[in-house]
Amino acid sequence: MLQRVALLQRAVLHSPAIRSLSSGSVDITAPLNFWGGKRRESKERNNVENVYEPSTGRVLCKLAPCGAAEVDQAVEVAKSAFGPWSKMSGMERARVMIEAAHIIEKRREEIAEMEVVNNGKSITEARLDVDSARLCIEYYAGLSSTLAGQHVQLPGGSFAYTRREPLGVCVGIGAWNYPFQIAAWKSAPALACGNTMVFKPSPVTPVTAVMLAEIYDEAGSPQGLFNVVQGGQQTGSLLCHHPDVAKVSFTGSVPTGQKIMKTASKGVKPVTLELGGKSPLLIFEDSDLENAVRGALMANFLSQGQVCSNGTRVFVQKDILHKFVNEVVKRTQAIEIGDPLLESTKMGALVNRTHLEKVLAFVDQAKKEGATVLCGGEPFIPSDPKLRHGYYMTPCVLVNCRDDMTCVREEIFGPVMSVLSFETEEEVLERANDTTMGLAAGVFTRDVQRAHRVIEHLKAGSCFINNYNITPVEVPFGGFKMSGIGRENGQVTIEHYSQLKTVYVEMGDVDSLF
Repeated sequence: MLQRVALLQRAVLHSPAIRSLSSGSVDITAPLNFWGGKRRESKERNNVENVYEPSTGRVLCKLAPCGAAEVDQAVEVAKSAFGPWSKMSGMERARVMIEAAHIIEKRREEIAEMEVVNNGKSITEARLDVDSARLCIEYYAGLSSTLAGQHVQLPGGSFAYTRREPLGVCVGIGAWNYPFQIAAWKSAPALACGNTMVFKPSPVTPVTAVMLAEIYDEAGSPQGLFNVVQGGQQTGSLLCHHPDVAKVSFTGSVPTGQKIMKTASKGVKPVTLELGGKSPLLIFEDSDLENAVRGALMANFLSQGQVCSNGTRVFVQKDILHKFVNEVVKRTQAIEIGDPLLESTKMGALVNRTHLEKVLAFVDQAKKEGATVLCGGEPFIPSDPKLRHGYYMTPCVLVNCRDDMTCVREEIFGPVMSVLSFETEEEVLERANDTTMGLAAGVFTRDVQRAHRVIEHLKAGSCFINNYNITPVEVPFGGFKMSGIGRENGQVTIEHYSQLKTVYVEMGDVDSLF
């Protein structure tokens, strides 16, 4: 607990709005908003809600949502910053972004520790999230000076050319499972293209996005380049409806994504949607069993299972089912659960009590429908009394699952692995694709031909061969079907944050029909 108190005291130094309480929790007397180069108050004090620290259950902060006035102010400063930022050369923008990446690197431990307090994941995973954020900003800084159009030679010496131009003020709406990383994943390509951004974190994990805003500001960006407004669906709706917003990028649930798409359509605004998943992981009998087990654990228990791309439908070929399940159960039972700030912890807390109860209810429903729990699926109470009100559960392995079970059909978003058996390649492909989702899929096999043949037939946007949940910033990430539209990361994302202008140049006389 002393480590946690020290962390929160360090946060006080970066924000006069935060004060340390004797109980070890934190009270944020002003919301964690940021625009125009400084933190801002929200005038909407009627809907203040408590935000809880996942690992202890203590009140972490009190959050007041931004209303129409605050959204207008944030968008206005972003609009003002768009002029100077969009007129900079790509190299000039790159210098600011590289400096921001350097600051993140210097503050890596502080940001990671605060993300642990914010989200509940282990410190090891939080460091990887911070690294991913830094690498993403570095990657798009490198691309910002390479944005180019095409030259098309036409008859008679005439020609045409295209140019990539920024959109304007973009809105990013983040999810609670990767708060700091998602803020970077959305802002980096937007800023590289010359846009500005207003970002709304999840109200469940509001703390770390404002740290990124301060870092961009410290790096020398124009005031208003990256702004943060806090709030829930109402604040998000205000942002999406705003007439000065040119684009919306959202990560979260399918129902919310559908609402955002409908709202954005009224202004014919482009959207990027990274939504849910119910991804299949196919393990064939010739797989390297050690790697297959490791992959299945990564595909289900990373970030307490709170990952949209998780391969939670684990299809195992019948001949190796017994060996695979025994090894998975043994390793699952050995996962150390507890204080996420400790180096030894492998699994921290789920994000809040409501979500914990939802995940546990899925396990109960699976048992009612005939699935067998081989391990886990229960609340976990750490030995440390300071953590006993945190939101922990034991990772769960379900067998005897059927394709029609709720645990197989619906996204659980928790540490619950559903194991199903199969006999033939044709059979498992049909079953794997039998879902409205299409975010990710994976296959483990030593047969190279089969690996590529299977991947070709899997209806998912992000696929893995002999690994899982690897998301380098250079590689596009996104889904098919109801898992979303557009991509995060990779060069293709530049197209989502820019618009193409075509210019025709006549070098001769006008050949008129009139």
